[in-house]
Amino acid sequence: MAVRFRLPRTSFAFLLQAAACAVVAWSVWNGGLTRAPAPLSAEPPAAAVTPDSAAFNPFKDPAADTPFTLTSPAPGDTAGSAASGTASGAPGGPAAGAAGAAVRLAGAPGFDGAQLALSSIDVIVSRNDTLDGIFRRLKLNLADLASLRALPGLKARLDSLRPGESLHFTHKDGELIGLQRRLNDAETLDVTRAGDGLKATVVANPLETRTRTVGGRIYSSLFEAVEDSGANDQTAVALADIFGWDIDFVLDVRPGDSFVVTYQEIWRDGRYLKDGPVLAAAFVNQGREYRAVRYTDPSGVTSYYTPDGRSMRKAFLRAPLEFSRVSSGFNSARMHPILNRIRAHKGVDYAAPIGTPVRAAGDGVIRFAGVMGGYGNLIEIEHTHSITTVYGHLSRFAHGMRPGTRVTQGTVIAYVGMTGLATGPHLHYEYRVNGVFKNPQTVVLPAAAPIAATYSADFHARTDPLLASLDLAVGPMLVSR
Repeated sequence: MAVRFRLPRTSFAFLLQAAACAVVAWSVWNGGLTRAPAPLSAEPPAAAVTPDSAAFNPFKDPAADTPFTLTSPAPGDTAGSAASGTASGAPGGPAAGAAGAAVRLAGAPGFDGAQLALSSIDVIVSRNDTLDGIFRRLKLNLADLASLRALPGLKARLDSLRPGESLHFTHKDGELIGLQRRLNDAETLDVTRAGDGLKATVVANPLETRTRTVGGRIYSSLFEAVEDSGANDQTAVALADIFGWDIDFVLDVRPGDSFVVTYQEIWRDGRYLKDGPVLAAAFVNQGREYRAVRYTDPSGVTSYYTPDGRSMRKAFLRAPLEFSRVSSGFNSARMHPILNRIRAHKGVDYAAPIGTPVRAAGDGVIRFAGVMGGYGNLIEIEHTHSITTVYGHLSRFAHGMRPGTRVTQGTVIAYVGMTGLATGPHLHYEYRVNGVFKNPQTVVLPAAAPIAATYSADFHARTDPLLASLDLAVGPMLVSR
């Protein structure tokens, strides 16, 4: 009897897997396939290792002569968080620790990731932050902070932190390796570790100034008109300061008024930073044109003058508040809102939010600072030429404002309130000459001294080109110079 043999049924997939295993086994036995090394850090190898050549091997014998360098991530490679004290890793990789980014390597023979790991973090300074508190939050060595403060001239530069500024730290296991802080637009403090100690240098950041001329017409407010022309708020405030002795920007500005201004822009590394000083300006208010030009005399004094050399500065400001509104004008027969009877209003009321700074209208000495009947909190300043100014309904006085204190024009002396007989927050302002009340909005203000005759030729040589830049058609325009 014939015997039949039946082979077991085998799937096609099983046969393919068996063939693949045989190929892999043969390759391993003959050295044709090697196991890939494990990654050194949390970053992908392509981002973490930069070979010096195509033949670069990070696992080469340490005795090899391949040079290597270690660099921490450049600012901008990582994004720090002041609130949490953590930083994300370099682009393309996850965070590499509670406060740091992964270290980049270039040609590192015998690399030991645990020994060379640096952490980098950007901290945004919060209100009431101190460097001591930031060091503790980041768990940095406080001995390094003490060493920094001991360096000549560095303590003041480190302790005067500004809310919102950014500090860039680099450290290794809590030991400070580097610290960068921008001191101002033109300087950066750079702290680095040199051997066993720290050294600090101030790096200059070259600034570029560009002169620009813009102009516009006012339809609703000076700020909007300046912004529409291409300039910024700093320039709008500067215009109000320059012409503030002749124009009450609270009351006098009308739709249809116009301006032309030549000013500087400050740039650094090809990026705009801010508007610089106004060099020359023209303002047409209710059909009357005012012109001003900036001039620094040979002695170093800078001020603004009319084209013929008369100072724009007057002995008194037209209004002691910046950008408010008049709620009650000078009136000899006004119905008092609280007393409900006819009572002369011998000053001007400027409606403004509580806490708005009040400025001294001119140089003088404080003769009274306290509570006075219906005025509430009041300051009285005595000036030259028998002139007295009065500021009432104040919420509080500025620090150091007491009888006998000498103040200069523009100094903040107090803050708007509604003390005394007041129905709402406002400043009551009076201007008296020999005890006689004058209307602050219309009184002729004493002028400051004109430019010295000996500077006349230099004045015209420097300012005439600037004044010529204003001879442009008034209206929406933007001219770069």
